[in-house]
Amino acid sequence: MKDHRRLGRELEIYHADPMIGAGLPLWLPAGAAARHAIEEYVREQERLAGYQHVYSPPMAKRQMYARSGHLAKFADDMFPAMGEPGEAEDEALMLRPSLCPHHAMVFGSRGRSYRELPVRIAELGGMYRAERSGVVGGLSRVRAISLNDAHVFCSLDQVGAEVALVLEMCARIHPALGFRADGFQLSLRGPGARYLGSDEVWDRAESLLRDALVQAGVPFEEVPGEAAFYGPKIDIQVRDLAGREWTLATVQVDFAQPERFDLSYTDSGGNQARPVMVHRSIVGSMERLMAHLLEVHQGAFPAWYAPVQLAVAPVAEAQDGAARAFADAALRSGLRAELLLDGSLGLRIRTAAQRKIPYLAVIGSREAAVGEISLRTRDGRQLPPLPHAEALAHLTAATHP
Repeated sequence: MKDHRRLGRELEIYHADPMIGAGLPLWLPAGAAARHAIEEYVREQERLAGYQHVYSPPMAKRQMYARSGHLAKFADDMFPAMGEPGEAEDEALMLRPSLCPHHAMVFGSRGRSYRELPVRIAELGGMYRAERSGVVGGLSRVRAISLNDAHVFCSLDQVGAEVALVLEMCARIHPALGFRADGFQLSLRGPGARYLGSDEVWDRAESLLRDALVQAGVPFEEVPGEAAFYGPKIDIQVRDLAGREWTLATVQVDFAQPERFDLSYTDSGGNQARPVMVHRSIVGSMERLMAHLLEVHQGAFPAWYAPVQLAVAPVAEAQDGAARAFADAALRSGLRAELLLDGSLGLRIRTAAQRKIPYLAVIGSREAAVGEISLRTRDGRQLPPLPHAEALAHLTAATHP
């Protein structure tokens, strides 16, 4: 079994270059293709679940993070402020350590009615942590993080259903990606730590999360001292090849941020009420997710998000035209297809296997003459020759989640 760093190099998923800096990986074309397919799938699942997607800038004024509480809690993990000479300290810009203050601004951009709730705001956005160079490595721990993030603004009596929806989405999306959680952790307050909000709201939030886990029927461990500074959370854990546990997905209940940003909606009686903010991530950061998927599948990704889904290899130069035509038709059908032209046929077949490409189409003189395709899978199975249209239909069906 190979770890994700070795697989990432061999399969050209990402590249780490000291000229760029530690913890700042480059996503190479193969990694970008797999990531894009996963992002599209997750975004569509969120859309179907009622999430609205936004874009927000990766930085804001220092005063926003002071207001949210991130500056007091995470100052040592944030990059230095960027200000002009003579500029007031709070006006200086800082790279964000989290997306939640920006999403609070989205909710607060206009008046809201109770009839709109829950408002589900989602984004795949960048956030930044000033990790020490000695602790970053591979894709598991980086400085520039691409987070699948969302924040739900709802009434108190809607929280349980929203947490249950997040757990249901995780139970559906994770198996589609080819893995299941290794554990569920209910992260609670600990003694002596500084948390935002009163004991009463914390007790209520912890109870809501505990009830959701019980209703979902998943075993979980309660861990005091692991809560976020603004609220308790459910951490969905996965284990890497070294046996280390990482939090991949999370759902958190937050009573503090809506108060700090003075968020409100008009309730059924015409009065202003404070929403509850539910933070959630279904697949965590794309970096940590890809590290986990590389190790789970040892690079042989499910066909729907494999970087190249189909390699097309003519037996001889005389079949190059037929191979090009089929590869072009595959691309137009939505497949990620690539021509393999250099070297002997045996070498090209081995190359497709080493790159863990799910399907290989071999076109010889017979196939070219009758308009058929011979498909073989990466596990060595040979499919009966198929007409072009049938081959494309088979591949299209086999490469969808």
